[in-house]
Amino acid sequence: MKDLMNKIDVKRVISPVSEAGTTALVGQIIDKQGFESLTYVIATGAIADIDATFTVLLEEGAAANLSDATAVADVDLLGTEALAAFIFSDDDKTRKLGYIGAKRYTRLTITPVANASAALVAAVAVLGHPMIAPTANPPA
Repeated sequence: MKDLMNKIDVKRVISPVSEAGTTALVGQIIDKQGFESLTYVIATGAIADIDATFTVLLEEGAAANLSDATAVADVDLLGTEALAAFIFSDDDKTRKLGYIGAKRYTRLTITPVANASAALVAAVAVLGHPMIAPTANPPA
């Protein structure tokens, strides 16, 4: 059996939330220093609105506060933001979006459109291929 646990670090991006509007869910800034790979995982619970859509945006930058944030170019993504997006009928699903760009900092934003009822959403970042292993448990 192979060991993945000691070779990844998991960071909270968007805490589990029930969003009943169209406010953008702006994730925590993720610092990938010390890791060679990064994948965002988005999880949905029940989505009550019958016509809601949820777009996904990944930004990158060199500044720790992402004051220089720009949208990640498609060539620096594994998968697409469109594939990571979801709609009202995607109850209890997961999506993933990989980042292979050169910038140190990234931020994921999920924006509801036409959402007037509760939608349960959460996201985490999985950092892999650490320069120093094993990684801490629980994650720092």
